[in-house]
Order: sequence, then C-alpha cells, then structure tokens
Amino acid sequence: MNPTSQKIIELWQKHKFWFKTYKHAPVRTSTQAASVRPDYAIHQGAKALILKIYPKKQTAKFVMTVLPGDFKLDKIKFKQELNLKSFRFATSKEVEEITDGVLPGGIPPLGILFGLATFIDDGLLDCHKIIFNAGDKSLSMAVKLKDYLEIAQPTRLSFAEKISC
Repeated sequence: MNPTSQKIIELWQKHKFWFKTYKHAPVRTSTQAASVRPDYAIHQGAKALILKIYPKKQTAKFVMTVLPGDFKLDKIKFKQELNLKSFRFATSKEVEEITDGVLPGGIPPLGILFGLATFIDDGLLDCHKIIFNAGDKSLSMAVKLKDYLEIAQPTRLSFAEKISC
C-alpha cells in the first residue's frame, strides 16, 4: 500500500469512522471506476480534480474540486462561484508533484493531505455514502459522506452539471 493510501486509512481509523476498501484493476475514469464498484452508483464516486486558479486580486494557486462521478465541471459556473479571472486543469506532472507521486485517476478527494483548499459540488451532498480512489488507481475506499465532510472540511459550492448521455 502506498503512503497516501495508508494516511487516508489511518485518518479514518483515528476518528473511528466506518470505511471499506476495495482492491480492483487500475482505473482512471469515473465510468471505469463505477464498473469495478458494483455496490455503488457512478453518482457516489467522488471525482477529485486539481486546478490552478487565477483569482482577480490574489496570486494564482492550486485547489481541489470534488464532484459526483456522473457530473462534469461547469467552467462558467466555477469561474463565477470563485470570482476568477481564469483557471486551468493541473498537468499530470503538476499533479504528481503536488500529491507526492499520486497519479491522475488515483487522487483522493482530500485536499488537506496536499495543502489544497477543497471545493465540493452540491450534487454530491445527496449521497449517504461516497467512494473514491484512495491514492492509488487500484484501491477504492467507501466512506460515509458526513464523515468525509468532517475530515475534508470542503467549501460547498455549485459548479458542476450532470453529464448527459
């Protein structure tokens, strides 16, 4: 188990919160992840994205957004919610540097582990349990949403939209 995965598990154990881990074939997308998580809907998958934001009156910085697996980032809403000049997705190299080697697709939705402010989309708040890749593309972790919110302390916003099929 990699160090990031271990930190996440220890964090939940320290708080005595319920969690369950699942080993599976490596996945990168929410659709792939949903196919190896039979007890969970794609909507319950907490998708973490790292973005570099350029606020109107502050220095640029990296942040984390978390949204349901069946949603996509609404770029206009996100810019408006945070009053940004612009933003961009972090490159794979930047992601690896920020997360101490976690590869895209394995990023857990816990910006606190990497010193990143975390923004969660309201669309995920209707789930009792969520599931996410826990620092590894082949390890998922299911947790109760209320426990995740207590640990992650994300800012709640509305910046995503359901992906239409």
